[in-house]
Amino acid sequence: MILQGSLMEATQATFDSTVARVLATALAVGVLAGAAALIHAAGRRLSGRFDADNVEAVEATLFTVVTGVVATFLVVVWRAFDEVESRLEVLSFDARTGALALIAVLVLVIAFAVTRISKGLLEDPDRGGNVVDRHRREAIHHVVQIVVYGVAAMVVLALAGVRPGNLLVGAGAIGLVVGLAARQTLGAVIAGFVLLLARPFEIGDWVVVDEVDGVVSDVSLFNTRLRTWDGEQVTIPNDEVTAANIVNRTREGRLRVSVDVGVDYATDVERAADLALEAMDSLEEVLDQPAPDVVTKRFADSAVILELRFWIDNPSAQRRWKAQTAVVQSVKRTFDGEGVKIPYPQRELSGRGEGGLQVGAARTIEDSPTTGDDD
Repeated sequence: MILQGSLMEATQATFDSTVARVLATALAVGVLAGAAALIHAAGRRLSGRFDADNVEAVEATLFTVVTGVVATFLVVVWRAFDEVESRLEVLSFDARTGALALIAVLVLVIAFAVTRISKGLLEDPDRGGNVVDRHRREAIHHVVQIVVYGVAAMVVLALAGVRPGNLLVGAGAIGLVVGLAARQTLGAVIAGFVLLLARPFEIGDWVVVDEVDGVVSDVSLFNTRLRTWDGEQVTIPNDEVTAANIVNRTREGRLRVSVDVGVDYATDVERAADLALEAMDSLEEVLDQPAPDVVTKRFADSAVILELRFWIDNPSAQRRWKAQTAVVQSVKRTFDGEGVKIPYPQRELSGRGEGGLQVGAARTIEDSPTTGDDD
């Protein structure tokens, strides 16, 4: 205590003028900013080696300690102990009130611990990974949070002498007003629970939602985020997602892809179809089962169109494009080697005999009279 008192007196003697105190304040702010920058830089280096949540907790603890030291230094420099004490008198309470406050804090701590334990049980690694999938785990975790913190709030109100039952009437009126003002947000939250429980898709699935084609990157209680193939992040409110038609191309684990190719009308179509099947059978990108097939699709202007159908596993846009490229190249090589012609678009122009075909201005061409000496 003597050392502490002497240190405070020495600090106050050093900064005994207003100018010195202002400079000390500026120095303290600079130290706080520099410490924040150093802590953040150290956290970025450590985040690659340790868990991000733990690193963030350490950063917050260090910054809190530095802030406390700086605040104490400013109180000493400006000799503000009496003023701070007077300002904090409103927080003073007797031993009984302190015990009740401590119990309320412990209740909140227990509620937080219960929610963390429930989340850990859902992610128990000893059971071979997650107990439930990510979507349902998120929904269950939020429900547990609402229930646990609701009970904890009731206990804290009871310790403060407030009867929770007396709040029901006011809460009903407030809930009605909030519900009318934020009906769209509440609708999105309800839709979020529907998505989390019904699970029409999962994180990482390749889906089409409201004509947006991409991979599901996140599903929250409010929005669903898709990453498109152009590297864009598209955020769609959950109520719009539930109202839209959802195409999940990943769920079945395989996807059928088709490629159209035209062959000349003079070509033996059955032979061309057999050659196309042989070309697809030799590709690693194409599944053997279900087997690829070829369907004669339609008559086009210049060719008979064959539809090449094949399947890929673990569907993604990259795998589909890769398989399509491989099929097109393989069929092209096979057709070239066997003399099967893939025709260009052609047009045949003809005119009626009685009308003729005229281009430009019409004119009459007469034979010139023959000139020369008579025999």
